[in-house]
Amino acid sequence: MIVAVANTKGGVGKTTLAVQLSLARALAGRDVWLIDGDRQGTAMAAIAARSEAEKQPGIACAQYADGPQIRAQVQQQLGKWDDIIIDVGGRDSTALRAALILADTLLVPFAPRSYDVWALDDMAELVDDARSVRDGLRAFAVMNQADPGPSQRTTLMPSPLLQRFLSLFICPHHFAVGRLSAMQGAQDYL
Repeated sequence: MIVAVANTKGGVGKTTLAVQLSLARALAGRDVWLIDGDRQGTAMAAIAARSEAEKQPGIACAQYADGPQIRAQVQQQLGKWDDIIIDVGGRDSTALRAALILADTLLVPFAPRSYDVWALDDMAELVDDARSVRDGLRAFAVMNQADPGPSQRTTLMPSPLLQRFLSLFICPHHFAVGRLSAMQGAQDYL
């Protein structure tokens, strides 16, 4: 399965979600390849830190910052992996567009803030574009970085603001990823 974690908006937790998803799949016994499609290279740095600390299971990771490279590498290595997770930077780029064309599933993390929700317009358009080229892309918007407690989750989810994104399945509020102070040092446990 190929999963892209993408949003044109930066700072919504794409890389954290991609790394954690890769780790969860590897812990489940899957052979996972994480592609860092962002020039910042944060996913690559996180996996390198895990490797240097000799954390198990190991996760294969490569960095390709442009779409043609991502497309070529995925096509070349497709049969070698159970799961390929593609993390792309927070902007419309060739890397993001290639990930949308290649992915079976798209996860679009968004924070419960106006600017982040507004950016879903861009992602919905990109999903429509990708679906015009390739059938079968499943796209899910996942609330991320919600403050603890139900208020942000339950008031935003039924909002008409979210319901207009017909291209994206908005995950129910009980699937929201909360912002917890306990998680701020989580990188130490990757």
